[in-house]
Amino acid sequence: MSKKMEFFVFLIEQYAGHKKTTADQVLNQWDEMNLTDYIYDMYELYHTERLENAFEDIDKMILKAETAKT
Repeated sequence: MSKKMEFFVFLIEQYAGHKKTTADQVLNQWDEMNLTDYIYDMYELYHTERLENAFEDIDKMILKAETAKT
């Protein structure tokens, strides 16, 4: 498994814990919102900063995607 994939799995698990949900539910949500590939590709930024910064960024993306639906 690549370092990028290892970090992505770690990020999903940590984000799920932060949101008090499961990694499967998080991944399903990201997939439904077409965010998974984008978040995966943010490895270079996310792995060098605090996880909370990534969480905030992801929350903003989710809010923007939810807002765009309405």
